[in-house]
Amino acid sequence: MTAAPVIGLIAKPETSIALYADAISRTGGIPRLIDSDAIRAPSEIIAEIAGLLIGGESDFDHLSCHRVQDTDDEGLRNGSLELSLLKNAMFEDLPVLGICRGMQALNVALGGSVTTDPELGKTHGTESSEDSALHRIFISPGSKLAAIVGSGGIVRVNSRHRQCVTEQHKARKLLASAYSLEDGVIEGLESPEHHWIIGIQFQPERLLEIPPHFERLFQSFIERAVRYQA
Repeated sequence: MTAAPVIGLIAKPETSIALYADAISRTGGIPRLIDSDAIRAPSEIIAEIAGLLIGGESDFDHLSCHRVQDTDDEGLRNGSLELSLLKNAMFEDLPVLGICRGMQALNVALGGSVTTDPELGKTHGTESSEDSALHRIFISPGSKLAAIVGSGGIVRVNSRHRQCVTEQHKARKLLASAYSLEDGVIEGLESPEHHWIIGIQFQPERLLEIPPHFERLFQSFIERAVRYQA
């Protein structure tokens, strides 16, 4: 019998963690919270898990968002724990799911950046809003994201962010798999060079705000983590 995969979980603010942990548990994984204050090498953390989920609703640290090259170790060391974990996870081809802040971190880790737009708070919501904003996105047919959730095309999703990734800010090694129809903000990213590295700007862990077929995203993530540890 295959053991349930341990999924490393890091999110800011911490109020988001319970929702991610529940999503991991109900799809067959074991969530393990990564202590952002622990003095441990990111490579040691990655060696103990079968998948990495980075999420959260808070703004990404601008000091970590300057464009860096893939080989610029100094730039990554000066960045956040999220970036260092992502760098190690990608080296090991570990399954990675980045949600909201996590998608932005994925983009930065691969040499992209993010932008802050005050207008986003009006259409995409913010972490200080009581309710999420709802808007329509287009998921590209043929993308990994479309294959996982079962279809491409237009769908309504939630969001709670003021920062975003646009084509101008996208890392060259990532493919955009979804866009907001209102403003062209990238809503999905994926790596063609890895088996399962996906980032989304919306938040499928909020079950009452999202179409039910997005649960397949967590299921696919856990299934890939099971294969990774086999």
